[in-house]
Amino acid sequence: MKPSCTGNLPHHLGIIMDGNGRWTKRKGLPRGEGHERGIQRAKEVINAVRTFGIKALTLYAFSSENWQRPPAEVDLLMEFLEIFLLTEMSEFKKQDIAFQAIGDLGKLPESVRRMVVCAEKLTAACKEMVLTIAISYGGRNEIVRATRKVLAAGIKPDKINEDVFSGFLDTAGLPEPDFIIRTSGEKRISNFLIWQLAYSQFYFTNTLWPDFGTEQLIEALRCYGAQEDMEKTIEN
Repeated sequence: MKPSCTGNLPHHLGIIMDGNGRWTKRKGLPRGEGHERGIQRAKEVINAVRTFGIKALTLYAFSSENWQRPPAEVDLLMEFLEIFLLTEMSEFKKQDIAFQAIGDLGKLPESVRRMVVCAEKLTAACKEMVLTIAISYGGRNEIVRATRKVLAAGIKPDKINEDVFSGFLDTAGLPEPDFIIRTSGEKRISNFLIWQLAYSQFYFTNTLWPDFGTEQLIEALRCYGAQEDMEKTIEN
């Protein structure tokens, strides 16, 4: 199954997955239920994006600010992440999906870091799609870390330009995102890929992430395709 706007799909789709907590609050469920449902939605969307032929997908899973959440919730999120990688990495390889994680990964529990490394190595040769998970990630922190890498590399100031600097970002080697989806009704980027989003198109939906599935993704992609068609018409 493919969306009707197959001629105008993004090369790189980013999704800010937001609303798990509000979903559980509305339904009177434990907070963990929202995160678990959110993981199931992530699996569905990853599969759909690959089926549609989009070559790069970046999911904002855990921000640097999320470390400030209650320790019990953080521990649960880390456990869910570890289980997700353990159970899905073989499927990624089977589906020819290359997995990578970006962010300040040194802050992750050792068991999660090991699982990230294992998933990256197992899928390194995959070519169909690149799945990037932003974990312990903040856009400002990424820019600071990239600046430190530039300095450590000894690059002279007059040799630094946007292309050079981009090569030191976590997303080096990926095309810049064409299209960003944010669920839950919030209309902000929340420190997500703030360097890379300079020319991205945005789509904000009131749908909470645990309710965002293939149908909602197709609707968003149709809006992207319509916007691209309009811009081409104006240019012509």
